[in-house]
Amino acid sequence: MTHDLFSDQSMMPLATRMRPHNLTSFVGQTHLLAEGKPVWAAAHGHLHSMLLWGPPGSGKTTLAKLLAKQSGANWITLSAVMSGVKDIRAAIETAKASNKPTVLFIDEVHRFNKTQQDALLPFVEEGVVTLIGATTENPSFEINNALLSRVRVYVLKRLTEDDLVTILQRAISDKENGLGTIQINCSETILQKLAQASDGDARNALNILDVMLSLAQAEQQNEPYIFDEALLKQVLSSNLRRYDKGGEIFYDMISALHKSVRGSNPDAAIYWMARMLDGGCDPLYIARRVVRMATEDIGNADPRALTLALNAWDVQERLGSPEGELAIAQAVIYMACAAKSNASYMAFNKAMDDVKQQGTLEVPIHLRNAPTKLMRELGYGKAYRYAHDEPYAYAAGEHYFPENLPERQYYFPTDRGLEKQIQEKLTWLKQLDIDYEKNSGKKSK
Repeated sequence: MTHDLFSDQSMMPLATRMRPHNLTSFVGQTHLLAEGKPVWAAAHGHLHSMLLWGPPGSGKTTLAKLLAKQSGANWITLSAVMSGVKDIRAAIETAKASNKPTVLFIDEVHRFNKTQQDALLPFVEEGVVTLIGATTENPSFEINNALLSRVRVYVLKRLTEDDLVTILQRAISDKENGLGTIQINCSETILQKLAQASDGDARNALNILDVMLSLAQAEQQNEPYIFDEALLKQVLSSNLRRYDKGGEIFYDMISALHKSVRGSNPDAAIYWMARMLDGGCDPLYIARRVVRMATEDIGNADPRALTLALNAWDVQERLGSPEGELAIAQAVIYMACAAKSNASYMAFNKAMDDVKQQGTLEVPIHLRNAPTKLMRELGYGKAYRYAHDEPYAYAAGEHYFPENLPERQYYFPTDRGLEKQIQEKLTWLKQLDIDYEKNSGKKSK
């Protein structure tokens, strides 16, 4: 007879053993599970298809299992990493054969491609299965609209340190599934520090506790095992901070960095950059985003920002770490302190909108190039005024837009930095246009 290693529950990881068996013992997410809240209602007779979106260790899988159990439904689970359309069809056939309500749980559902997501649609719509998907990614980016319209999205929050301390205390005292049969001396202070290091992840917290016990048993001769700060530091020697390079946290942090630069706060900007680097972000990605900041939020108020951003990118590519990271940090601080203008960014967007709405308008004949005799005979380039031959190198009153498109102003320089001078020059040139039109008896378009 083959022995199943995991038939003995004591061999399972502590995080697995300590999964709650009912909703009353589920810790956290009170905004969803308090009486009368939407997921509470789902567990009391109103089960429906849903996506549980939240950070790692916030309880998505556990909550899905408890909802299925509370509802008396069959449970089928698929991993989007390992499963394809064939597996989905097999799960649907199993659900149909059961003649019972069935919860189809798909972990990391954001990894399903469009074809796989589409394969679920008719069965979710017809109620063959109740779909519960778990994702760490923003569903609006990763789930197609057809599937998204058939489910409700619930956001699970990062567990608080108090939540994690509660979970750890239960694990230490639980004699059936936890460590309650072992004498452990662990202060509230150590539990708080352990919770802080777990960064909102219950699974991570329980894994750390499990490793602490293993180390204590190896190094200490007798119970009670002492869980002190030295033991905790030994376990935390590796980087345990939560950071998903492709996930929601990633985009939250780059957003915080960008907005700190835009908000002219160099200290917050450099903090978020440090957070990203500490979590393992590629410095070249940050360098690329810094270039975006220079063009979107600083622009012509201080054109040196773009040069500095590109130089920092170049240093990172040439020298790598740490010289490159320091150059990027310098660029971030400079841009946070620089004069701000989104005038170029706004002008570009407005021009693109006009192009899309106005269609293909012909280039005015006086602006066309005339490299051939035929083109010259057709009048291409005729009456074009060469700006360098005009006073101030400016052809006052000349028109550069298509004939059927009235003159537009997309670019509105600010009164900050270099743009203040640009604004003054453009105002002066506009006056030259007005004077020219007035003197020539023409009307501006």
